[in-house]
Amino acid sequence: MSKVAIIYHSGYGHTKKQAEAVYAGAAAAAGATVDLIAIDAEGNISDAAWATLDAADAIIFGSPTYMGSVSWQFKKFADASSKPWFTQKWKDKIGAAFTNSATMNGDKLSTLHYLFTLGMQHSMIWVGTGLMPANSKAAQRNDINFVGSFSGLMAQSPSDSSPEDGPLPGDLETAKLFGKRVAETAAQFKK
Repeated sequence: MSKVAIIYHSGYGHTKKQAEAVYAGAAAAAGATVDLIAIDAEGNISDAAWATLDAADAIIFGSPTYMGSVSWQFKKFADASSKPWFTQKWKDKIGAAFTNSATMNGDKLSTLHYLFTLGMQHSMIWVGTGLMPANSKAAQRNDINFVGSFSGLMAQSPSDSSPEDGPLPGDLETAKLFGKRVAETAAQFKK
């Protein structure tokens, strides 16, 4: 049985929808217990949420991509994580990440690099998507991993879409597969 914690910030609701899909995938892994933790509009989480992160076998970070990086609310959380960093509480936990932006590129990889660096600062073991990209001429927008990311999960939501309209179904299905992969990897490391 693995304990997975998903910690994310969502400014407009699109990244929340992506986080919920990651949650659904992780929860579908045999024996996984999953907690979904939202960073509030002021960049804070509760003491109970910090305890959940400390007890988790895997932590999945999530943030929208704003101006080529994480939101300031996520950055505030990341800076506050220096307390568990100092005692290496998250060392050897599974780490993974996801992001969403309005354009296909939107410098999402820069956000994933930031989240990867955060995981490495905490001495975590990183898990990527493990999914091949949909990059043939026959590929359709709702294919698995159409955005084509390996180091973490990426999704795209048009800037004028509501959370009901984006991320698109293919990105959400990719998110479910990603969440399941992280939970299953965490379970393998518990053996």
